[in-house]
Amino acid sequence: MIVVTGASRGIGRAICERLISKNMEVFGLARNIDAIDFQSMKCDVSSYEDIKAVVQRLKKLGAKIEGLINAAGIASMNLALTTPPKVSQSIVHTNLLGTIYCCQQMAPLIIRNRTGSIINFSTIAVALGLKGESIYAASKAGVEGFTRAFAREMSDFNIKVNCIAPGPIDTNLLKGITSHQIDKIIAQQIISRQFTTEDVSDLVELLLDEKSASLSGQVLHVGGV
Repeated sequence: MIVVTGASRGIGRAICERLISKNMEVFGLARNIDAIDFQSMKCDVSSYEDIKAVVQRLKKLGAKIEGLINAAGIASMNLALTTPPKVSQSIVHTNLLGTIYCCQQMAPLIIRNRTGSIINFSTIAVALGLKGESIYAASKAGVEGFTRAFAREMSDFNIKVNCIAPGPIDTNLLKGITSHQIDKIIAQQIISRQFTTEDVSDLVELLLDEKSASLSGQVLHVGGV
């Protein structure tokens, strides 16, 4: 079973659909699961107690967890000086602490198999230092640092931990960003085109596979920087 956070929409939903199409068992987590038509459970990843409840349910199901994909995330495109404290806290709690909490509580279930893959999500905004995304980039920079260190902690259990950092992908996170701003970001990528949730799903599929056994502690930039 692969556990996917942020499973109700965007990249998380696309990943779930891809894995299900490959006959993999998926368990989706999201704050709103009304539109999810596969195994799922309501969960706010910024809540340690919510994740704890998910783990308890998975244990009761006797689920064999082979992978964790931390795709849940939020963003607020705004200058740091004009970002309200509550917004900053929400971004950090969801993006950084949510990733940490899920890894802390789900990893023991994966360790039971003595093999597995954990995939976290960052953003190209970290590498490019994008104006207006400083709080968002800060939360994701934390995810990248955590990924590198956590990969070393998990290596003894034959568990890979990697991070995918997409450029502009056509999801709800791009709301409020003009096409001109998106084009400027894409122009800074090594491969100057906009990628899709399908491209991200391709990378996820690779990182879950044994073909990527040599990769851990890596940050993979979609589009390149």
